[in-house]
Amino acid sequence: QVQLVESGGGLVQAGASLRLSCAASGDTFGIRPMGWFRQAPGKGREFVAAISWSGGSTNYADSVKGRATISRDNVKHTVYLQMNSLKPEDTAAYYCAAGPRFDWPARNYDYFGQGTHVTVSS
Repeated sequence: QVQLVESGGGLVQAGASLRLSCAASGDTFGIRPMGWFRQAPGKGREFVAAISWSGGSTNYADSVKGRATISRDNVKHTVYLQMNSLKPEDTAAYYCAAGPRFDWPARNYDYFGQGTHVTVSS
């Protein structure tokens, strides 16, 4: 079982930066791929970024490529999403997720957090 708790969201102006964090419980964090997803009001959940369990590989959605960096600290059991040059269309609830053990690219995600809200004003 993995529990995920996101933090770091807030209200920012366009062009600003935010770093989202996701703290994970459980002893399998270091062997699971981790991902970030987001859901804007009235829209479905979309993939944002993912990182392999070792941290050596990453994937990004085209919409954030070049503006986002996903990273992880397997000692602290935490995954991060650094978002730069934020746009109003980045406004959404952001969720971190844990995938199956030793899986990469993750075929699915088994666990999701409760989310942290990001609002970008123009």
